[in-house]
Amino acid sequence: MSISTPALTALPEEKELALRVLPMPADANAHGDVFGGWIMSQVDIAGSIPAAQRANGRVATIAVNSFLFKEPVFVGDLLSFYATIVKTGNTSITVYVEAYAQRMRLSHEIVKVTEAMVTYVATDEDRRPRTLPKLGTAS
Repeated sequence: MSISTPALTALPEEKELALRVLPMPADANAHGDVFGGWIMSQVDIAGSIPAAQRANGRVATIAVNSFLFKEPVFVGDLLSFYATIVKTGNTSITVYVEAYAQRMRLSHEIVKVTEAMVTYVATDEDRRPRTLPKLGTAS
């Protein structure tokens, strides 16, 4: 089941592109529908990119606060993941991730397929939580 999402004519230009990927047959069931778990892993990767940049180093996923599959994803769809930091704490970074599919079949329809809120924690070399560096510092 999906939540009907209107088709778009272009990908969002005002958002930060974190990741683009093309699901392959190994990422899908026998009918060509991409596994939700595969999409979740791509969302986690996309969200970790701005989180690691803000943390200036290693981060670990500590929570998936929300996850919504809005439309199915098919083998051959070009997925674009946009990730935006929405909140930071002492050690944590919460990232909003949206995924759009460019349907490459008969038309170049674009639909929003997934949105999620994921929280990461900055970790040190021993994988223990560490304080986020102040903005504008490299330590």
